Amino acid sequence: MANLKFYSGEQVPLEMHKVRMVQRLNLLPVEQRKTAMEEAGFNTFLLKNRDVFMDMLTDSGVNAMSENQYAAMLQADDSYAGSETFYRLEKALSDVFGMKYYLPAHQGRACENIISNVFVKPGKTVLTNYHFTTAKAMITLYGGVVEEIVKDEGLKITSSDLFKGDIDMEKLDEAIKRLKEENIAFLRIESGTNLIGGQPVSMKNMKEVTDICKKRGIISVYDASLLADNLYFIKTRDPKYKDMSLEQISHEIAGFFDIIYFSARKLGCARGGGILTSNYDLYYKMRELVPLYEGFITYGGMSVREMEAMAVGLRETMDIDVISQTPIFVEALAHELQKKNVPIVTPPGGLGCHIDAKTFCEHLPQEQYPAGALVAAIYIASGVRLMERGTLSEQRNPDGSEVFAIMELGRMAVPKRVFTLSQIKYAADRVGWLYDNRKLIGGLKFVEEPSVLRFFFGRLESIGGWQDKIAAKFRADFGDSL
Repeated sequence: MANLKFYSGEQVPLEMHKVRMVQRLNLLPVEQRKTAMEEAGFNTFLLKNRDVFMDMLTDSGVNAMSENQYAAMLQADDSYAGSETFYRLEKALSDVFGMKYYLPAHQGRACENIISNVFVKPGKTVLTNYHFTTAKAMITLYGGVVEEIVKDEGLKITSSDLFKGDIDMEKLDEAIKRLKEENIAFLRIESGTNLIGGQPVSMKNMKEVTDICKKRGIISVYDASLLADNLYFIKTRDPKYKDMSLEQISHEIAGFFDIIYFSARKLGCARGGGILTSNYDLYYKMRELVPLYEGFITYGGMSVREMEAMAVGLRETMDIDVISQTPIFVEALAHELQKKNVPIVTPPGGLGCHIDAKTFCEHLPQEQYPAGALVAAIYIASGVRLMERGTLSEQRNPDGSEVFAIMELGRMAVPKRVFTLSQIKYAADRVGWLYDNRKLIGGLKFVEEPSVLRFFFGRLESIGGWQDKIAAKFRADFGDSL
């Protein structure tokens, strides 16, 4: 990792790359941004990208690929079966994880579907540090129940804990005693807990948890989609691993778990995914579902060009100068927001910076979706698109009652190698302005609510037309500025 200091003493995240291709951005006037938000049903997922200035919705599939990834795409072998592209990808995965068997799938939720289909039965429970939206949807689809056993520190907005994604060992012990091993479908650890601030999991915790799983006969599953960030934090926050290579750390992690799956839209900066295991019986149980749901066993629903890019991207994930780019820019964004008194999750994690919407919009009750209202307001104020990670991202109880999220977060994702420091400062500036005018933000209510994954394509409307007040205040404060 590049170790450098600025003579001025200022802490500045340094891009360890140069830009050789650019994509034009468009910043609409505030009045047009307000109209675009209304037409999108106050759901940032439904905005047209042509109306977005900075897309901080997600890091999934929007990370910048390297020149070597693009070059590799030209050598793709498009054979339906037995493609050399598959074997190159399989070798890269073996080098990174050291696991024996690989099942390709088109992205992470396809892996979650296969794993849940095989191992989840009606009434069984999946224990996890914290759920992810699609993982929970797949588990419940097959009749399972998700139980979160993250440590209490992980659910605190402000903390100094460096590994807030760890499982609470006492909660784990109590859950196993209460549920009994035969009623636990599997235990899942998510690397870089997405919904509670992109917080990492420690090596010590992974080992302790999986040791118990082995003793109790419980299958252990690792969602490695955010592995790159977790590797960075292990290497920089745990002195025991400071001098270990990323390959050594990754192999040690893989040695803990029965099954690893990942979305390459996050890990490897390509588009695809897969399931890994060294247990033939587990591999055999899952293998037959790949041709059924995804495609043949050597492409799994992916383009071979993307598979070539993934193979290179996975190897580049073993470069600290590559994987440092998101965490250091997230930290820089966090510092900019803190200077403006914007409440955020601390310490800054991977993936993105997470704004505490409960505090930001403390005047709004949770039934009016404060995190959803916040990200809609931020778009109107800036043209920057965020993702809601709160009650909107939950799904209702079977009786139709609302499930209120423990945290209401607005996620400012920082895709790898995409934004410059001036753009980061712009985004923070507009959020800072909105925080000073936060009482203008009103609530939301559904007008079209899907029963599953409603945050993807549900439509809402504002309560009281507050978007007009924000647009008017923006114009009064900024004049003819965009």
